[in-house]
Amino acid sequence: MVTPPHFATPRQSELFGELLDVFLAEGFAHLTLDAIAARLRCSKSTLYTLAGSKEQLVVAATVHFFKRATAQVEAHVDPSAPARDQVSAYLAAVGDALSVVSDQFMRDLDAFAPARAVYERNTQIAAARVKEIIDAGVAAGEFRGVHAAFAAEVAATMMVSIQRGDIQASLGLDDASAYRELSAMLTAGMD
Repeated sequence: MVTPPHFATPRQSELFGELLDVFLAEGFAHLTLDAIAARLRCSKSTLYTLAGSKEQLVVAATVHFFKRATAQVEAHVDPSAPARDQVSAYLAAVGDALSVVSDQFMRDLDAFAPARAVYERNTQIAAARVKEIIDAGVAAGEFRGVHAAFAAEVAATMMVSIQRGDIQASLGLDDASAYRELSAMLTAGMD
């Protein structure tokens, strides 16, 4: 379990969790510090104990969400399972982790460069993890002799396209569904 950033009091940790829930459900661009304080039933000065600005709150919440999501995803991958099952479990878990995120949060994240950079970095890490699993599967003879770097690059390209919202815009698939489709296509193609 990934704990939230360290705060001096349990109330601050609780507020941070509530803040994250609001951002994930509704996005953040439209919210002012006054509105956030009113929603969380706290003062703006209390919010400033969590971060120095709204922008810093957004980045801290985004970083925490992706750390938590990464831990959840890795918890669903059994390292002793066949590589095919690991790839499938990994990408399905990414989709599940993103299923709690609203479209508005994703639009806001894409429009706010520091938060978008967090998502992009996590996408790169996830693509590297998929490549690692594919490499191990090829080495163990579980996958045909696919070019693991190419398969990982296909995954990475699609993951970036999902992250940027291209897949949703062109196909109507939300991020979670797109990751599930990527998993099915990628694992079937390596038999």
